[in-house]
Parts: sequence; C-alpha cells; structure tokens
Amino acid sequence: MGFMDLAIQTYWETHIHDQEIARYPVGSAEFFRELEDYRFEKLSYLPKAVDFSGHGGKKLLEIGCGVGIDLVRFARGGALATGIDLARTAIELARRNFALNGLNAALFLMNGEALEFEEASFDVVYAHGVLQYTTNANKMISEIHRVLRPGGEAILMVYNRYSWLNLLAWLTKVDLEHQDAPVLKKFSIGEFKRLLEPFSDFRILPERFPVKTRLHHGLKAVLYNEVFVRAFNLFPKTLSRPFGWHLMAFACK
Repeated sequence: MGFMDLAIQTYWETHIHDQEIARYPVGSAEFFRELEDYRFEKLSYLPKAVDFSGHGGKKLLEIGCGVGIDLVRFARGGALATGIDLARTAIELARRNFALNGLNAALFLMNGEALEFEEASFDVVYAHGVLQYTTNANKMISEIHRVLRPGGEAILMVYNRYSWLNLLAWLTKVDLEHQDAPVLKKFSIGEFKRLLEPFSDFRILPERFPVKTRLHHGLKAVLYNEVFVRAFNLFPKTLSRPFGWHLMAFACK
C-alpha cells in the first residue's frame, strides 16, 4: 500500500460518514437507522435515481460501502451483495449492520484500485461518492470495468466542480464536508465523461440540490434552510440542473 493510500485509509478509519448527526451508540440498531434516515433525507433523489430493489438475483459490488447503508438496501431488494472498503472500522460496522438486519453480504477490507476479484465477476458495480476520494480515479474505473461482466452496469457518483455547493462554500468560506480528506477531487461534466470512456455507453445526471439540513444550527441554520434553500428552489430546474452537486453516471460495459 502506497503512502497516499495509507493516509486515505487512516482518515476514513476515524471519519464515519454522517456520524456527527448520530445520537445513539455507534453500532446499535438505532445508530444505523438514524444514519439511514438522515442519508435518504439529505439525498432524497437517490432512491428515485437508483432502483435499490431492481437488482434481484444479480451479483452486485459496492466499492466504498462504508457502514453498509446503501448496500443493505440493495440486499433487501434481493441483490447478491458484496461490499469493500479501505477502512477496517467501516467493514466491521457494515457486518454489524447486516447482522442486525438479518441479511447476508460478503464484506472485505480492500482497495478499490486493486480489486481482488476475477474479470467479469459482477453484474453491477456501485460506487457512490468514492472516486473523488481515491488516489487514482482512472485506475479505479479500469478495475470497475474489468470486474463487470459484458453488458453489466456501473452506477457511480462524483462531485461537480461547477455546482451550487462549491460556489456557496467559496462565497461563505465554509469548508465542504470532508474537505480535510487526503484526496478530494471535483470533476466537470466533461472530465467525468472522459473518465468513463472505457464504457460502451453512459449517461450523466446532475443531482443533489439544496435541501434542509440538520447539520447547521442557530442563525446559520435559518439562513441556509429558510432563506437559501427556498430561494434556490425558485429557479427553474432546466436552468439549475447542470449545477447539481452530485454527478450520477449510469454506464454500461
């Protein structure tokens, strides 16, 4: 493992995504339920964009599965779930999450840039919010392409450099979530298209527009939740859509 990979692993060992909103003990059923509720409140678009119940019987790999919030949904929908993460803490919590839900998944400590799977092993590869934090995004894309069967689908998300959130962070001088991660890349739509060139076909959908959040408090919460969110959502979607914070890609091998 290279120096940067080790730095990334060390960071994510102590930065469980969204843990800062949790009120219940880490690893409890209430902890996982709260993280799931918060994730799909914040990312209300995700269950509409991704059919978590539409992969029954398919072999599905999630790269960067974290504590397994999304992977549990795929497994509930009948997918044959495999999850990997660079952080041991995440894998241990994901195992706990699956056990509490009475579901099965193969969960491994593994680097998404060096997948330990045979070629054409999976029908679907899912990596939501992972490529932007890895050392070499092109290498991870190559590995995703390699382990997908012909005709298989990759469902991916990266951060949009030209987004409302990037602009807001710059104007307010407020750091983005995980701004302190060892690697944090943002992509233009053109750059994301070039990253996806190994695939035979793909479409990119900008998503993740302002919604009210529990992360802010006091005056900051009022200004963001009641002023900014309301004002932004007055813009026609045809004008605002290219500036979504998340660039979702649906790519076919």
